[in-house]
Amino acid sequence: MKRITIDPITRLEGHGKIEIFLNDSGDVENAYLQIPELRGFEKFSEGRLAEDMPQITSRICGVCPVSHHFASTKAIDAAFNTKPTETAKKLRELMYCGYITYDHILHFYFLGGPDFVMGPDASKKDRNIIGVIGKVGVEIGKEVIKHRAFGQKITRILGGKPTHPVCGLPGGVSKGLNEEERKEIEGMAESCVKFAQFSLNFFKDTVLKNKAYLDLIKSEAYTLETYNMGLVDRNNNLNFYEGKIRVKSPLDEEFACFEGDKYIEHIGEHVEPWTYMKYPYLKEIGWKGLTGGVDSGIYRVGPLGRINVIDGFTTPLANEAYKELIETLGKPVNSTLAYHWARLIELLYASERALELSRDKDVLKQDLRNKVGKPTEGIGVVEAARGTLIHHYKLTEDARIEKANMIVATTNNAGAICMSVKNAAMGMIKNGKVDDGILNKVEMAFRAYDPCFACSTHCLPGTSPIEISIYDKNKDLVKKIGGVPNDFTAF
Repeated sequence: MKRITIDPITRLEGHGKIEIFLNDSGDVENAYLQIPELRGFEKFSEGRLAEDMPQITSRICGVCPVSHHFASTKAIDAAFNTKPTETAKKLRELMYCGYITYDHILHFYFLGGPDFVMGPDASKKDRNIIGVIGKVGVEIGKEVIKHRAFGQKITRILGGKPTHPVCGLPGGVSKGLNEEERKEIEGMAESCVKFAQFSLNFFKDTVLKNKAYLDLIKSEAYTLETYNMGLVDRNNNLNFYEGKIRVKSPLDEEFACFEGDKYIEHIGEHVEPWTYMKYPYLKEIGWKGLTGGVDSGIYRVGPLGRINVIDGFTTPLANEAYKELIETLGKPVNSTLAYHWARLIELLYASERALELSRDKDVLKQDLRNKVGKPTEGIGVVEAARGTLIHHYKLTEDARIEKANMIVATTNNAGAICMSVKNAAMGMIKNGKVDDGILNKVEMAFRAYDPCFACSTHCLPGTSPIEISIYDKNKDLVKKIGGVPNDFTAF
């Protein structure tokens, strides 16, 4: 059996490799996405002051700091038996829109977009943002950089820093908004709406009007049937900051809809010995391995997962774009590469919603924080750019972290990513023929998810799955370190 290794995989946050095994005929027998890095944030969060957690967890990743900051802040809201004021909630959501804006721009233009703009078979030296700017022109490149900076500036104004914000407090936020800042954010949001529209039209012209690309999107190699998950408001419209967790089946039927603090009743976490990633699954169905379909408990989150669970968007331009996607690809959308299209629709929604909130005079009020109660246990859920993000803390009487669990977006997608990689490999590699363009098409399967492996790679019990044996000079075993227990419970 021949083995093909892609190491490192490229244009993602974090590190990973793909192992592809070919049979004697040169066709794919199996393929694995393996994550070799450990973060262990749950374990070294223990003993920390609860109010410090929004700042600590924002350091999990430099790409996802705002989502971790507010998932953590919402968890300590609940743990201290308080809720943010209406003003604080709107300021949090406004800041969150800025984060979604700069994150989605980053992925489309810097990480995912080069495969479509330059072509999946283009040389490695051209499949990057430099190649994209060279093809589309410097002026468009300047607009990309400018509008990503706008999103970061919104997070800086409201969060104190463009990366690693410091504003979240139990019961509210530390800083309000003045009129000058509000006007500045309004202007940036207006510009981001126009840029999001441009990006969607650019995608249509470059990808959807190209039959070869559209056929690739619809191809079996990039098709995967799973359950889908995401936050929805009371009308089943998208909401990044709050709402119920809705799950829909591969048949587009509602499977479950529950409050975030009930996640442990619905989501289980499975560990495989060959990777640091956990594999969440729907408890009601159970862990059935890396298989898709109605009988599998694996689900997808992120832009495509959200598109599949919502009934629409609350902003007009994004809702029209959503209808166009559904008319083109049907529902549920099972094409992995459609993540890119969904991501641009969300960019438009985040920009529109930021504009709405910037024009809401309530954001200028100074009722920024409610009182807190006694420390207990709390769960915070938001929609990170990559999908549903859960923080769960159990506090001691003196408000320190006794236990912590985090199910990040890429972890929720872990099973689906592995299956997508295998499907792409099986679809692209035939009779032993392998070249750089073919391997890049395999990478496109995971790249569509915009994975953040720095966030998602950690061992649940807080020990390394690598077992280290220490021997003395007489070759007698002295000590064993690490190793994952077969059975474990987070809480």
